[in-house]
Order: sequence, then C-alpha cells, then structure tokens
Amino acid sequence: MTLLTLDQLSVTIGASHILDRVTLTLTEGEILGLVGESGSGKSMTALAIMGLLPHRASATGSIRLGETDLLRLSERDLCALRGNEIGMIFQEPMTALNPLMTIGDQVAETLMVHRKMPRTEALAIARERLDRVGLRAPRFPLTLYPHELSGGQRQRVAIALAIALRPRLLIADEPTTALDVTTQAEVLDLLRDLARDEGMALILITHDLAVVAGMADRVAVMKSGRIVEDAATEPLFRTPREGYTRSLLAASTHRARPAPRATAAPLLRVENATRIYRLPRPSAFAPHPELRAVDGVSFTVQAGESLGLVGESGCGKSTLTRAILGLDPLQAGSIHLGGHPVSPEMPPALRADVQVVFQDPYGSFNPRQRVERLVAEPFHLTGRPADWRDRVAEALREVGLSPDDRHRFIHEFSGGQRQRIAIARALIIRPRLIVLDEAVSALDVRVRAQVLDLLAALQQSHDLAYLFISHDLSVVRNVTTRCLVMAHGKLIEDGPTETLFDAPRHPDTRRLIEAAPHIPPEWMEDHSHDPAALV
Repeated sequence: MTLLTLDQLSVTIGASHILDRVTLTLTEGEILGLVGESGSGKSMTALAIMGLLPHRASATGSIRLGETDLLRLSERDLCALRGNEIGMIFQEPMTALNPLMTIGDQVAETLMVHRKMPRTEALAIARERLDRVGLRAPRFPLTLYPHELSGGQRQRVAIALAIALRPRLLIADEPTTALDVTTQAEVLDLLRDLARDEGMALILITHDLAVVAGMADRVAVMKSGRIVEDAATEPLFRTPREGYTRSLLAASTHRARPAPRATAAPLLRVENATRIYRLPRPSAFAPHPELRAVDGVSFTVQAGESLGLVGESGCGKSTLTRAILGLDPLQAGSIHLGGHPVSPEMPPALRADVQVVFQDPYGSFNPRQRVERLVAEPFHLTGRPADWRDRVAEALREVGLSPDDRHRFIHEFSGGQRQRIAIARALIIRPRLIVLDEAVSALDVRVRAQVLDLLAALQQSHDLAYLFISHDLSVVRNVTTRCLVMAHGKLIEDGPTETLFDAPRHPDTRRLIEAAPHIPPEWMEDHSHDPAALV
C-alpha cells in the first residue's frame, strides 16, 4: 500500500529553484535510499515532507501521506503530525538533542506532548524505547545527559526519540556519517530491524553508496533538485541508465594510491608512546583509576609514504594524533620528527614540518577573516615572508582554486572547496608530513574522489608524507600503501594495506573489515572504472 506520494514537488527560495518537480512514491515498510551530491536537494526534500522548509521558501505540487496533502496543512496540524506520523533522525545528534535535558526526559517529552501522558508513564515508555535501540538499563539510566554518551550512543537516543510514537514514516538524514564502522553497522542494522518489525517506511538520505547497497529496497538519485533515476537497488547498481549515476558509482570505488617508495631513514618515529589519563575517584578515599588511552604504540612513517590509521571510536587515534602534533605530552616513550623530539615545547621551526587538515573545514576557519589571512595563518611558525600574498595565490592555484578567491570569505565556498582551502593552508609552509583527520568523511563521493586525486598529485610534487586517520575503510584502502589498526590504546596490526584488508590477522581487524559497508563487486563489473567519475 502506498504510504507517501510526492507529485511534482517544486520548492523555490526567492528566485532560486531548489527542487524541480520531484516525484516519488514510498510503500509501507519500504526502505528508500535517496542519494546525490551535496546541494542536490536531498535534505530539502526531507524538510519539505516534515513541513520544515526555511523562511520565505515556497512549495508547489503535493506531498500526500496516505490521503492527506501535507502542503495544505496548517502549522498546528503539522505539529500534531511530526513525531506522531513522521519521525526524523538528523545528521548531528549532539546539536539535535537538548544538552540541558536528560535522555529520558527528551524521549518522554514527545509522548507527553502528543499523547498527554503523565510523566511517569511517558518515562516508562521512554525506558522501553531506549532499551529497543540498545541503550539498556542499568548501564544507561534515563538520568544521563547527551554529553555523557559517545557519538553512536547519542545517535541511538535520537533514533529512540524519533520512533517513540511508532510513526508510519521515518526519515534518516546522514545518520551514520560521523560514526566508526562497527557503530555504523549496529545503527544501520537497528534502522533496518525497526523498519521491518514496526512496519515503518524509511527514507535513508546518504552520500555513501555502499550503505545504500546494503540497506535500500529502492534507490532514487537526485541532481540539481531533480530525480534523475529511480529503480530497485541491484538493477540500478548493475545497469544505471544515467551518466550521472554511473559517475557516482565509479567515484565510490575510485583509487588514488601512489606506489610505495623506499627511503633511507624514517621521517616520523613513534617509540613506545604512552598517554595516561587519571579518572575521577569512585569513592572519597579510593585511588584514582587510570585510562591508558595510548599504550606502548610504536611505528614509523617514511618520507613520501601514505599511512592509514584506523580503529573504533575511543581506540586512541585522536590522543595519539595530538601527541604527534606536539599538542599533548607523553608519560612514556618518544616521538621524533626528522630526528628531532616532538613535544608541547618543540620549537616553531619543527612544528612547521607537520601540518593537519581537519574533518570540518568550516569549523576550523575563522569566519570573520578572508581566505588570504586564513591560508597565511601557519606563517606564524616561520615568520611571514615579504612575498606571502604571492605564496597564498600559488597555494590556492595548486589546490585547483583561483588566486582571486583569496579575497572571499569561507562561507562563500562549498564543502569541497573549503577542504581545498584547508589543504592550501597546510601546504603554505611546505611541511614534510600532513595529518589528515577524517579529511574527506563529510564529502560526497565525486568531491571526495577529486580531493583524493589532488592529495595524490601534491604528494608527488612536494614529496609529502600523509597520515590518514579515518573510520571510512574504503578511503583508507584506496589511498594508502600501509595501514595501522588500533584497539584499546594498543597497535594490534600493521602491514601493507592490501594484505591487511585481504588477510587480517587480528580478530578486531577482521571485525572492523566485516562491519564496513561495501558494494558487491559483481554489481560494479561494468562501470567501476568509468572515466566520467570525476567530471
């Protein structure tokens, strides 16, 4: 039975056409994957269904839930519908949840508002829904606050909130983008089970085609506000009709891995690195327990090498990275860069040899400064040369942007362009090692392929070494020559990337690789190397 029908849905904001005659149907219990590049209209379609379009947006056409046209409802009627008939899971649970309310109260609130339940009864149902999403008592009491949970646990709270009233339609907008592979697999399994067990229809919005391949019954591909292709999942992957779809599929398996090079001496040497944190006392007179966030880790990075570092959230990757950047001290062991010790007291000239590209380029830039000053920021380590403006222009040109872009502000650029500016900032003082911390995880597949090609070209031209830190194992496999795996603060496996992925030795490594979503190779035989991927 058809649950949702979008018929010729168009959305404009001022003179801009955001959605152009979008037509879709969704049956009860069906899982629809909605894919496309950033700006294609995926999230705007979801917001239109929820009745949450931005101010001054105008919608035409129809959105029917059953026999009800949602575009004809008043705001009061839509408020009664949201949460009750349609639930939505947003991309970033930390901003979607109220930091001042306990998780129990947040899940109970929707029951109290829509069903007029007494608080005690609502909390009892909230307990049942949190148990359903894997946050079981007594380990996860209702009195916890969002900041006391991990990213995956917060996402589960957001799911419990969305399903509290057993809605007929659930919309999940990039629900696993920031999660490690094992947590992602658990959340996706949970969403699939909820759709099947509760009889809910699910719209899964994502740029990860491997997730769609394993989850969706049907896939709709969006481009420039239009649905360009809509078909059952396997036929769409095997024989896509549109060139745009083929380019997305080819970009999802794109490889940009350079050949390994032998060098005489390591550029970075980490020996028995240990970082310990003291935890709060369990009681007034008890000793402080200790957390060994990094526990005796040793490895090297050669000049010009691409090294991957993977592991679940909490395994110690970020703590180790801060030590490599000289931001945190070690309690034991040592780190040397180019033969010189790395520590918070290291001289600025040595800091200039290592730079970092962060996951969120928008959050790592000062929005009040123009690109020229942002890219030139690392010169505080080496002193600003007289020709610094020319060097900024050169750095922008190297990453595929115009030198004139230096006069603009960061909000005027797309996500992929911002990441290119972040790479230009890291390059400006000619470092020897660049740490890439989830640097492409938030990018759609074609922009990600372009950025990875750019990094490979820059590595060759500048003899750079890369340390890729990522939860996206497909990226690590496609861009690195060697890979490290961390678990519980320890280095559990180290080897050539292909060998490690094809024949992992450690059980935790096997579990990571098995949890990673993938597109069945036989679905991609005809177009895995489509040259249109980066067009």
